[in-house]
Amino acid sequence: MPITASTLYRDSFNFMRNQLASILLLALLTAFITVLLNQAFIPDADQLNVLANAESDLTSTAGMGLQEIIQQMTPEQQIVLLKVSAAATFSALVGNVLLAGGMLTLIRLVSERQPTSALRAIGVSAPILPRMLLLMFICTLLIQLGLMLFILPGVLIAIAVALAPVIVASERVGVMGALRLSARLAFANIRLVVPAMMLWLAAKLLLLFLVSHLTALTPTVATVVLTALSNVVSAMLLIYLFRLYMLLRK
Repeated sequence: MPITASTLYRDSFNFMRNQLASILLLALLTAFITVLLNQAFIPDADQLNVLANAESDLTSTAGMGLQEIIQQMTPEQQIVLLKVSAAATFSALVGNVLLAGGMLTLIRLVSERQPTSALRAIGVSAPILPRMLLLMFICTLLIQLGLMLFILPGVLIAIAVALAPVIVASERVGVMGALRLSARLAFANIRLVVPAMMLWLAAKLLLLFLVSHLTALTPTVATVVLTALSNVVSAMLLIYLFRLYMLLRK
């Protein structure tokens, strides 16, 4: 019997509904960790003021690319920008690793009819977190390089690695083996992978638009809310991809 997108969506929504409390707690917990790490590693207020001054110094940036804008900054401003970018990237990477590891472990525990909770899922996922960290670092680097060169290579890489976290969490394979298997399965079932990823991306953009209009929230609270909601969307995609991989493996 062929695998259909409608069946995968229905199964994913059913799992989401049945485990909503654990998923929301996991999304909120990993959002807090992401924001706390970002606050811990971000440069201090004096250094951020140096970066803020760059906006007033660069009066004619219309039509300029990001690389040209950075080249017009002073060396001090470039260093601060690098620190801010590194803090955001590192905190997001750690948060995504904990979310993926915890979420995929939660799905496995539920499938095996074991007691589940957000904290237990993260604890049980500890053995796979180092491999998941290396995998997500490589995937993030490859996708960013692809997007910087041309948009299409970045999109193709994102599709190719979509199933890799599920494979790392489910099989005893190395990172490179998971990437190769993911690419083969993803492109062989591209009609099932691409629509889900497009919906995931559209939902993330919609959340970013909505949260940007919540002016009543402080920046920190808005960041936590946006990250938590984004994590819920990512959790939904992970459920879909896990279910797809289980059916393909059969």
